[in-house]
Amino acid sequence: MAAEVEVPTEAYVSFSAEINPSTGESLIAAMAQLANEGMQQVTLAISTPGGGVPKGLTIYNTLRAMPFHLVTHNVGNVDSIGNAIFLAGDERYACPHSTFMFHGVATGPGEGGLDRRALEERQEAVLADEKRIGSIIKERTTLSDTEVEALFEHAHTKDAAYAAGAGIVDKIKDIAFTPGVPILSLVFER
Repeated sequence: MAAEVEVPTEAYVSFSAEINPSTGESLIAAMAQLANEGMQQVTLAISTPGGGVPKGLTIYNTLRAMPFHLVTHNVGNVDSIGNAIFLAGDERYACPHSTFMFHGVATGPGEGGLDRRALEERQEAVLADEKRIGSIIKERTTLSDTEVEALFEHAHTKDAAYAAGAGIVDKIKDIAFTPGVPILSLVFER
């Protein structure tokens, strides 16, 4: 009689990168693979300088739909759109020396220059993105509408203690990888 091989039900994913189409699709693919393998819990160890809002919101929505219990753990800094991704966690933690940076959405000049109409369209797009991100922050934290709106006025870097008090994290604690639990580290070329 062959010995039964124990299939892991928990895994870790380490993600330390800018949010862009390539890194975002790699993260989604890794999470989908773990879902297909029947993982019951995945811990996402995340540190990101932020990046593209559309891809960040896609990651957030995809993570929220995954069939496993998602734990997010800030292991360095979670900035900009990274905050929305972080807030996808069913449980959320931060290392004691980690930070969260919030600011308004920015846009570049784009193609073809900027006339009055293009400027108005860009402003509408920026305000719409801030509203979408703000609604995630409001839904997933204890921050009031006024407090959320203030996060978009100027760049604010907040420490783990602020995050705990605002309901961004459930607890401040160092990450501890459980021996024998698979760790998937996503590595990107520069």
